[in-house]
Amino acid sequence: MKTSEYMDKTETNVLHTYNRVPIVLERGKGVHLYDTDGKEYLDFAAGIAVSVLGYKNQVFIDALKDQMDKLIHTSNLYFNTAMGEAAEKLVSISGMDCAFFTNSGTEAIEGAIKAAKKYAYLRDKNTDHEIIAMNHSFHGRSMGSLSVTGNDYYREPFKPLIAGVHFADFNDLDSVRSAMTDKTCAVILETVQGEGGIYPASEDFLVGVRKLCDEHDILLILDEIQCGMGRTGYMFAWQGYGVKPDIMTLAKGLGGGFPVGAFLLNQKTAKSSLVPGDHGTTYGGSPLACRAVSSVVDILNNENLVNHVRELTPYLEERLDELVDEFDFVDKRRGKGFMQGLVLDGIYVEQVIEAAAKNRLLVISAAGNVLRLVPPLVITKEDIDDMAKKLKVSLTDVMKAQDKDSFT
Repeated sequence: MKTSEYMDKTETNVLHTYNRVPIVLERGKGVHLYDTDGKEYLDFAAGIAVSVLGYKNQVFIDALKDQMDKLIHTSNLYFNTAMGEAAEKLVSISGMDCAFFTNSGTEAIEGAIKAAKKYAYLRDKNTDHEIIAMNHSFHGRSMGSLSVTGNDYYREPFKPLIAGVHFADFNDLDSVRSAMTDKTCAVILETVQGEGGIYPASEDFLVGVRKLCDEHDILLILDEIQCGMGRTGYMFAWQGYGVKPDIMTLAKGLGGGFPVGAFLLNQKTAKSSLVPGDHGTTYGGSPLACRAVSSVVDILNNENLVNHVRELTPYLEERLDELVDEFDFVDKRRGKGFMQGLVLDGIYVEQVIEAAAKNRLLVISAAGNVLRLVPPLVITKEDIDDMAKKLKVSLTDVMKAQDKDSFT
Protein backbone atom coordinates (compact mmCIF):
# COMPACT_ATOMS: atom_id res chain seq x y z
CA MET A 1 0.00 0.00 0.00
CA LYS A 2 1.30 3.47 -0.86
CA THR A 3 2.01 6.03 1.83
CA SER A 4 -0.73 8.29 0.49
CA GLU A 5 -3.23 5.45 0.80
CA TYR A 6 -2.43 4.94 4.49
CA MET A 7 -2.97 8.64 5.10
CA ASP A 8 -6.20 8.70 3.08
CA LYS A 9 -7.61 5.76 5.04
CA THR A 10 -6.82 7.51 8.31
CA GLU A 11 -8.31 10.82 7.25
CA THR A 12 -11.42 9.05 6.00
CA ASN A 13 -12.04 6.74 8.94
CA VAL A 14 -10.54 8.46 11.99
CA LEU A 15 -12.09 11.53 13.62
CA HIS A 16 -10.02 14.54 12.60
CA THR A 17 -8.75 15.90 15.91
CA TYR A 18 -5.05 16.00 14.94
CA ASN A 19 -3.23 17.78 12.13
CA ARG A 20 -0.68 15.05 11.55
CA VAL A 21 2.77 15.42 10.01
CA PRO A 22 2.51 13.68 6.59
CA ILE A 23 4.63 10.69 7.58
CA VAL A 24 3.41 7.11 8.01
CA LEU A 25 5.60 5.44 10.63
CA GLU A 26 6.04 1.70 10.41
CA ARG A 27 8.79 0.55 12.75
CA GLY A 28 11.47 1.72 15.15
CA LYS A 29 14.85 0.73 16.50
CA GLY A 30 16.88 2.46 19.17
CA VAL A 31 16.24 6.19 18.85
CA HIS A 32 15.18 6.04 15.21
CA LEU A 33 11.82 5.59 13.49
CA TYR A 34 11.23 4.41 9.93
CA ASP A 35 8.37 5.28 7.61
CA THR A 36 6.64 3.15 4.98
CA ASP A 37 9.12 4.44 2.37
CA GLY A 38 12.06 3.22 4.45
CA LYS A 39 13.23 6.71 5.46
CA GLU A 40 14.98 6.96 8.84
CA TYR A 41 14.11 9.69 11.37
CA LEU A 42 15.98 10.67 14.52
CA ASP A 43 13.28 10.80 17.20
CA PHE A 44 13.46 13.68 19.67
CA ALA A 45 9.72 13.51 20.37
CA ALA A 46 9.45 9.99 21.81
CA GLY A 47 5.71 9.81 21.19
CA ILE A 48 5.25 12.95 23.35
CA ALA A 49 7.75 11.89 26.04
CA VAL A 50 6.45 8.31 26.17
CA SER A 51 9.08 6.05 24.62
CA VAL A 52 11.72 6.46 27.33
CA LEU A 53 13.47 3.23 26.31
CA GLY A 54 13.48 4.05 22.62
CA TYR A 55 12.29 1.36 20.24
CA LYS A 56 12.76 -2.40 20.03
CA ASN A 57 14.26 -2.77 23.49
CA GLN A 58 14.45 -6.55 23.55
CA VAL A 59 14.27 -6.90 27.33
CA PHE A 60 11.05 -4.88 27.36
CA ILE A 61 9.58 -6.76 24.39
CA ASP A 62 10.42 -10.15 25.89
CA ALA A 63 8.75 -9.20 29.18
CA LEU A 64 5.52 -8.23 27.42
CA LYS A 65 5.58 -11.33 25.21
CA ASP A 66 6.07 -13.52 28.27
CA GLN A 67 3.12 -11.87 30.01
CA MET A 68 0.91 -12.18 26.92
CA ASP A 69 1.58 -15.91 26.92
CA LYS A 70 0.41 -16.06 30.52
CA LEU A 71 -2.43 -13.61 31.09
CA ILE A 72 -3.54 -10.28 29.59
CA HIS A 73 -6.66 -9.28 31.55
CA THR A 74 -8.57 -10.35 34.65
CA SER A 75 -10.30 -7.15 35.95
CA ASN A 76 -9.84 -5.79 39.45
CA LEU A 77 -12.23 -8.34 40.93
CA TYR A 78 -9.23 -10.61 41.44
CA PHE A 79 -5.58 -10.34 42.35
CA ASN A 80 -2.97 -10.84 39.64
CA THR A 81 0.74 -11.50 39.93
CA ALA A 82 1.93 -8.44 38.01
CA MET A 83 -0.01 -5.69 39.80
CA GLY A 84 1.52 -6.15 43.23
CA GLU A 85 5.03 -6.30 41.77
CA ALA A 86 4.57 -3.12 39.74
CA ALA A 87 3.05 -1.24 42.68
CA GLU A 88 5.84 -2.37 45.00
CA LYS A 89 8.45 -1.04 42.58
CA LEU A 90 6.72 2.32 42.20
CA VAL A 91 6.37 2.67 45.96
CA SER A 92 10.04 1.80 46.36
CA ILE A 93 11.41 4.32 43.85
CA SER A 94 9.06 7.13 44.92
CA GLY A 95 8.76 6.79 48.69
CA MET A 96 4.99 7.05 48.34
CA ASP A 97 2.80 4.46 50.06
CA CYS A 98 0.38 2.98 47.52
CA ALA A 99 -0.64 3.16 43.87
CA PHE A 100 -3.80 2.99 41.78
CA PHE A 101 -3.32 2.00 38.14
CA THR A 102 -5.21 3.70 35.33
CA ASN A 103 -5.14 3.53 31.55
CA SER A 104 -3.89 7.07 30.90
CA GLY A 105 -2.64 10.29 32.39
CA THR A 106 -5.98 12.03 32.26
CA GLU A 107 -7.52 9.14 34.23
CA ALA A 108 -4.75 9.48 36.79
CA ILE A 109 -5.67 13.15 37.21
CA GLU A 110 -9.35 12.24 37.61
CA GLY A 111 -8.47 9.80 40.38
CA ALA A 112 -6.23 12.31 42.11
CA ILE A 113 -9.00 14.92 42.11
CA LYS A 114 -11.48 12.44 43.57
CA ALA A 115 -9.02 11.35 46.27
CA ALA A 116 -8.42 14.98 47.28
CA LYS A 117 -12.13 15.78 47.44
CA LYS A 118 -12.87 12.63 49.44
CA TYR A 119 -10.03 13.43 51.87
CA ALA A 120 -11.53 16.86 52.52
CA TYR A 121 -15.07 15.47 52.77
CA LEU A 122 -14.04 12.99 55.46
CA ARG A 123 -12.33 15.82 57.32
CA ASP A 124 -15.29 18.21 57.55
CA LYS A 125 -18.26 16.55 55.77
CA ASN A 126 -18.60 19.50 53.36
CA THR A 127 -19.02 19.09 49.60
CA ASP A 128 -18.06 22.56 48.41
CA HIS A 129 -14.29 22.15 48.42
CA GLU A 130 -12.10 24.04 45.99
CA ILE A 131 -8.91 23.29 44.07
CA ILE A 132 -6.11 25.64 43.08
CA ALA A 133 -4.53 24.92 39.70
CA MET A 134 -2.00 26.85 37.63
CA ASN A 135 -2.39 29.14 34.65
CA HIS A 136 -0.85 27.69 31.47
CA SER A 137 -1.05 24.18 32.90
CA PHE A 138 -2.18 21.08 31.06
CA HIS A 139 -3.55 18.02 32.84
CA GLY A 140 -5.62 16.25 30.18
CA ARG A 141 -8.79 16.47 28.12
CA SER A 142 -11.46 14.66 30.12
CA MET A 143 -13.94 16.88 31.96
CA GLY A 144 -12.24 16.68 35.35
CA SER A 145 -8.68 17.10 34.10
CA LEU A 146 -9.84 19.86 31.76
CA SER A 147 -11.32 21.65 34.76
CA VAL A 148 -7.83 22.04 36.26
CA THR A 149 -6.11 22.85 32.95
CA GLY A 150 -5.23 26.55 32.93
CA ASN A 151 -5.76 27.32 29.27
CA ASP A 152 -9.06 28.75 28.00
CA TYR A 153 -8.37 27.47 24.50
CA TYR A 154 -8.92 23.92 25.74
CA ARG A 155 -11.65 24.74 28.26
CA GLU A 156 -14.02 27.21 26.63
CA PRO A 157 -16.04 24.92 24.30
CA PHE A 158 -16.76 22.43 27.07
CA LYS A 159 -18.01 24.62 29.90
CA PRO A 160 -19.48 24.34 32.45
CA LEU A 161 -16.71 22.27 33.99
CA ILE A 162 -16.13 21.25 37.61
CA ALA A 163 -16.92 24.20 39.87
CA GLY A 164 -14.60 25.55 42.53
CA VAL A 165 -11.35 25.58 40.57
CA HIS A 166 -9.26 28.75 40.92
CA PHE A 167 -6.13 29.47 38.92
CA ALA A 168 -2.92 30.91 40.30
CA ASP A 169 0.27 31.91 38.50
CA PHE A 170 2.99 29.28 38.22
CA ASN A 171 6.16 30.21 40.13
CA ASP A 172 4.31 32.97 41.99
CA LEU A 173 3.84 31.91 45.61
CA ASP A 174 1.85 35.02 46.54
CA SER A 175 -0.63 34.18 43.78
CA VAL A 176 -1.19 30.73 45.28
CA ARG A 177 -1.48 32.14 48.77
CA SER A 178 -4.07 34.69 47.61
CA ALA A 179 -6.19 31.97 45.99
CA MET A 180 -6.38 29.86 49.17
CA THR A 181 -9.57 29.85 51.22
CA ASP A 182 -10.94 27.69 54.00
CA LYS A 183 -12.57 25.61 51.23
CA THR A 184 -9.32 24.77 49.44
CA CYS A 185 -8.68 21.03 49.52
CA ALA A 186 -5.79 20.69 47.04
CA VAL A 187 -3.20 22.47 44.95
CA ILE A 188 -2.38 20.75 41.66
CA LEU A 189 0.59 21.61 39.47
CA GLU A 190 3.11 20.10 37.08
CA THR A 191 6.60 20.00 38.53
CA VAL A 192 7.71 21.03 35.05
CA GLN A 193 4.98 22.50 32.86
CA GLY A 194 5.14 20.67 29.53
CA GLU A 195 2.37 21.56 27.12
CA GLY A 196 2.27 25.04 28.65
CA GLY A 197 5.74 25.90 27.36
CA ILE A 198 8.43 23.92 29.25
CA TYR A 199 8.52 25.88 32.50
CA PRO A 200 10.29 24.19 35.46
CA ALA A 201 9.04 25.09 38.92
CA SER A 202 11.47 27.24 40.87
CA GLU A 203 12.74 25.72 44.10
CA ASP A 204 11.41 28.57 46.23
CA PHE A 205 7.98 28.19 44.66
CA LEU A 206 7.65 24.44 45.08
CA VAL A 207 9.05 24.45 48.61
CA GLY A 208 6.75 27.35 49.45
CA VAL A 209 3.64 25.64 48.09
CA ARG A 210 4.48 22.52 50.07
CA LYS A 211 4.79 24.60 53.23
CA LEU A 212 1.45 26.36 52.59
CA CYS A 213 -0.28 23.03 52.07
CA ASP A 214 1.17 21.62 55.29
CA GLU A 215 0.06 24.66 57.27
CA HIS A 216 -3.57 24.41 56.10
CA ASP A 217 -4.02 20.62 55.71
CA ILE A 218 -4.29 21.01 51.95
CA LEU A 219 -3.14 18.20 49.67
CA LEU A 220 -0.36 18.84 47.16
CA ILE A 221 -0.89 17.00 43.87
CA LEU A 222 2.16 16.92 41.60
CA ASP A 223 1.55 15.99 37.98
CA GLU A 224 4.61 14.04 36.82
CA ILE A 225 2.91 12.57 33.76
CA GLN A 226 5.42 14.11 31.38
CA CYS A 227 8.37 15.02 33.59
CA GLY A 228 8.49 11.79 35.62
CA MET A 229 10.20 8.43 35.03
CA GLY A 230 13.73 9.79 34.77
CA ARG A 231 13.17 12.56 32.23
CA THR A 232 14.67 15.38 34.33
CA GLY A 233 17.62 13.42 35.71
CA TYR A 234 15.64 12.27 38.73
CA MET A 235 13.20 9.40 38.74
CA PHE A 236 10.58 12.01 39.59
CA ALA A 237 11.22 15.70 39.05
CA TRP A 238 10.09 16.66 42.57
CA GLN A 239 12.94 14.60 44.02
CA GLY A 240 15.33 17.28 42.78
CA TYR A 241 13.56 19.90 44.90
CA GLY A 242 13.57 18.17 48.26
CA VAL A 243 9.77 18.09 48.47
CA LYS A 244 7.26 15.28 48.35
CA PRO A 245 3.62 15.37 47.17
CA ASP A 246 0.59 13.93 48.88
CA ILE A 247 -0.58 12.58 45.52
CA MET A 248 1.47 12.09 42.36
CA THR A 249 0.17 11.31 38.88
CA LEU A 250 2.07 9.28 36.29
CA ALA A 251 1.65 8.04 32.72
CA LYS A 252 3.60 8.55 29.45
CA GLY A 253 7.04 7.06 30.20
CA LEU A 254 5.57 4.80 32.88
CA GLY A 255 4.74 2.09 30.34
CA GLY A 256 7.53 2.69 27.84
CA GLY A 257 4.97 2.91 25.04
CA PHE A 258 2.31 0.68 26.53
CA PRO A 259 -0.73 2.75 27.59
CA VAL A 260 -0.82 2.89 31.38
CA GLY A 261 -1.11 5.55 34.07
CA ALA A 262 -1.17 5.66 37.84
CA PHE A 263 -1.68 7.92 40.81
CA LEU A 264 0.31 7.35 43.99
CA LEU A 265 -0.69 8.48 47.47
CA ASN A 266 1.11 8.95 50.75
CA GLN A 267 -0.16 7.16 53.82
CA LYS A 268 -2.04 10.16 55.22
CA THR A 269 -4.07 10.51 52.04
CA ALA A 270 -4.51 6.82 51.35
CA LYS A 271 -5.96 5.98 54.76
CA SER A 272 -8.45 8.87 54.66
CA SER A 273 -9.78 9.05 51.12
CA LEU A 274 -10.91 6.46 48.59
CA VAL A 275 -12.49 3.18 49.75
CA PRO A 276 -14.17 0.29 47.89
CA GLY A 277 -16.99 1.70 45.78
CA ASP A 278 -15.48 5.20 45.47
CA HIS A 279 -13.38 4.58 42.38
CA GLY A 280 -12.71 1.81 39.90
CA THR A 281 -11.54 0.76 36.45
CA THR A 282 -12.09 -2.31 34.31
CA TYR A 283 -8.75 -2.23 32.51
CA GLY A 284 -6.50 -0.38 34.92
CA GLY A 285 -3.89 -2.56 36.57
CA SER A 286 -4.15 -5.34 34.01
CA PRO A 287 -1.40 -7.97 34.12
CA LEU A 288 -0.01 -6.81 30.78
CA ALA A 289 0.06 -3.11 31.69
CA CYS A 290 1.65 -3.80 35.07
CA ARG A 291 4.28 -6.04 33.51
CA ALA A 292 5.15 -3.12 31.25
CA VAL A 293 5.52 -0.86 34.30
CA SER A 294 7.72 -3.39 36.09
CA SER A 295 9.92 -3.82 33.06
CA VAL A 296 10.36 -0.08 32.55
CA VAL A 297 11.35 0.44 36.19
CA ASP A 298 13.79 -2.49 36.03
CA ILE A 299 15.42 -1.23 32.83
CA LEU A 300 15.71 2.34 34.11
CA ASN A 301 17.46 0.99 37.21
CA ASN A 302 19.58 -1.73 35.58
CA GLU A 303 20.82 0.53 32.80
CA ASN A 304 21.28 3.49 35.16
CA LEU A 305 19.31 5.69 32.77
CA VAL A 306 18.40 8.36 35.33
CA ASN A 307 22.07 9.12 35.94
CA HIS A 308 22.64 8.90 32.19
CA VAL A 309 20.13 11.72 31.72
CA ARG A 310 21.79 13.80 34.43
CA GLU A 311 25.27 13.26 32.97
CA LEU A 312 24.26 14.06 29.39
CA THR A 313 22.01 17.05 30.14
CA PRO A 314 24.83 19.65 30.18
CA TYR A 315 25.92 18.53 26.71
CA LEU A 316 22.36 18.64 25.36
CA GLU A 317 21.90 22.13 26.82
CA GLU A 318 25.25 23.25 25.38
CA ARG A 319 24.31 22.18 21.84
CA LEU A 320 20.89 23.82 22.11
CA ASP A 321 22.42 27.01 23.50
CA GLU A 322 24.66 27.15 20.43
CA LEU A 323 21.53 27.39 18.30
CA VAL A 324 20.18 30.15 20.54
CA ASP A 325 23.40 32.09 19.97
CA GLU A 326 23.46 31.46 16.22
CA PHE A 327 19.87 32.24 15.25
CA ASP A 328 18.31 35.58 16.14
CA PHE A 329 14.79 34.12 16.04
CA VAL A 330 15.67 31.46 18.66
CA ASP A 331 15.12 33.61 21.73
CA LYS A 332 16.03 31.32 24.61
CA ARG A 333 16.23 27.76 25.94
CA ARG A 334 14.61 26.46 29.07
CA GLY A 335 13.91 23.09 30.62
CA LYS A 336 15.30 20.31 32.79
CA GLY A 337 17.10 17.15 31.75
CA PHE A 338 15.71 15.64 28.57
CA MET A 339 12.72 17.98 28.64
CA GLN A 340 13.89 21.05 26.77
CA GLY A 341 12.24 23.90 24.89
CA LEU A 342 13.49 26.51 22.44
CA VAL A 343 11.44 29.72 22.47
CA LEU A 344 11.01 31.04 18.93
CA ASP A 345 10.35 34.66 17.98
CA GLY A 346 9.65 35.74 14.42
CA ILE A 347 8.95 32.31 12.96
CA TYR A 348 6.23 29.79 13.72
CA VAL A 349 7.14 26.60 15.52
CA GLU A 350 5.07 24.62 12.99
CA GLN A 351 7.47 25.76 10.26
CA VAL A 352 10.41 24.32 12.16
CA ILE A 353 8.63 21.03 12.87
CA GLU A 354 7.82 20.65 9.17
CA ALA A 355 11.36 21.52 8.09
CA ALA A 356 12.84 19.17 10.69
CA ALA A 357 10.70 16.29 9.45
CA LYS A 358 11.99 16.90 5.92
CA ASN A 359 15.51 16.71 7.38
CA ARG A 360 14.64 13.43 9.15
CA LEU A 361 14.31 14.86 12.67
CA LEU A 362 11.14 14.52 14.73
CA VAL A 363 10.39 17.32 17.22
CA ILE A 364 7.14 18.72 18.61
CA SER A 365 5.70 21.98 19.92
CA ALA A 366 4.52 23.45 23.20
CA ALA A 367 2.49 26.55 23.96
CA GLY A 368 4.07 29.96 23.49
CA ASN A 369 5.68 29.13 20.12
CA VAL A 370 8.09 26.71 21.82
CA LEU A 371 9.92 23.91 20.07
CA ARG A 372 9.82 20.93 22.45
CA LEU A 373 12.52 18.25 22.59
CA VAL A 374 11.71 15.19 24.71
CA PRO A 375 13.87 12.35 23.32
CA PRO A 376 14.13 8.76 24.53
CA LEU A 377 16.32 8.56 27.61
CA VAL A 378 18.77 6.26 25.79
CA ILE A 379 20.15 8.92 23.42
CA THR A 380 23.94 9.32 23.21
CA LYS A 381 26.26 12.28 22.59
CA GLU A 382 26.34 11.23 18.95
CA ASP A 383 22.55 11.42 18.79
CA ILE A 384 22.65 14.89 20.31
CA ASP A 385 25.21 15.97 17.72
CA ASP A 386 23.03 14.54 14.96
CA MET A 387 20.01 16.36 16.35
CA ALA A 388 21.89 19.66 16.55
CA LYS A 389 23.11 19.27 12.97
CA LYS A 390 19.65 18.46 11.61
CA LEU A 391 17.98 21.19 13.64
CA LYS A 392 20.53 23.77 12.48
CA VAL A 393 19.82 22.86 8.85
CA SER A 394 16.08 23.02 9.53
CA LEU A 395 16.29 26.45 11.17
CA THR A 396 18.40 27.66 8.25
CA ASP A 397 15.83 26.31 5.79
CA VAL A 398 13.04 28.17 7.57
CA MET A 399 15.10 31.38 7.64
CA LYS A 400 15.86 31.16 3.92
CA ALA A 401 12.22 30.45 3.08
CA GLN A 402 11.13 33.44 5.16
CA ASP A 403 13.68 35.70 3.50
CA LYS A 404 12.50 34.55 0.08
CA ASP A 405 8.85 35.20 0.97
CA SER A 406 9.76 38.66 2.27
CA PHE A 407 11.63 39.46 -0.95
CA THR A 408 8.84 38.33 -3.25
